[in-house]
Amino acid sequence: MRGLKASLAGLLLLLAPQVQAVDLAAHMAQYKLRLESSKGDVAAGTGTMTYEVIDACDGWAVRQRLAMVLTNRDGQDIHSVSDYTTFETKDGLSMRFRSHQVTDSEQPDDVAGEAALVAPGEAGKVIYTQPKADTKTLPAGTLFPSTHTMRIIEAAQAGRKFLSLPLFDGTSAAGAQSSSVVMGGWDKAPVPTKLAPLATQPSGRVHIAFFDGDSDGTQPDYEVSMRYFANGVADEMSMNFGDFVMSAKIEKLTINKPGC
Repeated sequence: MRGLKASLAGLLLLLAPQVQAVDLAAHMAQYKLRLESSKGDVAAGTGTMTYEVIDACDGWAVRQRLAMVLTNRDGQDIHSVSDYTTFETKDGLSMRFRSHQVTDSEQPDDVAGEAALVAPGEAGKVIYTQPKADTKTLPAGTLFPSTHTMRIIEAAQAGRKFLSLPLFDGTSAAGAQSSSVVMGGWDKAPVPTKLAPLATQPSGRVHIAFFDGDSDGTQPDYEVSMRYFANGVADEMSMNFGDFVMSAKIEKLTINKPGC
């Protein structure tokens, strides 16, 4: 199940609320997952994902819960549950993070700590408390998840086609990673949707590939394609874990009132 841990990075980035300062949307979204394709041992797959964003005045509190059941070609079910929480200040300079992932009888995978940048565009450091006490340097230009998402949407709205951005999201004890983003265009006219909060929102499609910091840059650890609305909500996505691809479609969306 290559790329399963890396998926936390992609999902947090793509669903984070930072778009334009006047259009931020604190919200809760519930998604249904199903197997889209497989080239490995996964024969079937289902799942759910809940994503909640809270406007906490000086920052964004985010919680993501992802649960999947994958069935291999021998008929064995593999259960995986991930809980991921972060708090990122709105200036994009610091964040706290905690990730907990369990796959059947395996030992839980826990990552926690806090990170900070000296200033926008400059270097920083991350201090881990789990899985063990450790400190790593963040290279200049590193972005945290919400700021990373803001850059993507701003670029799509401006008509740009490609971005290459460094990222630290707190899902791994390995420190910063990199991302390559391809934008498929920005539709200013609303697209048909059954979700009323999205009915008047412009949107665009993006594809993001995530690479470990020590990767040679040829094979991403995780990829995701999705449609992004201007209020920071994604209604559908295709998540490529390497050996299999899961689709996610939103089933319920609640937009909270503006303000913290």
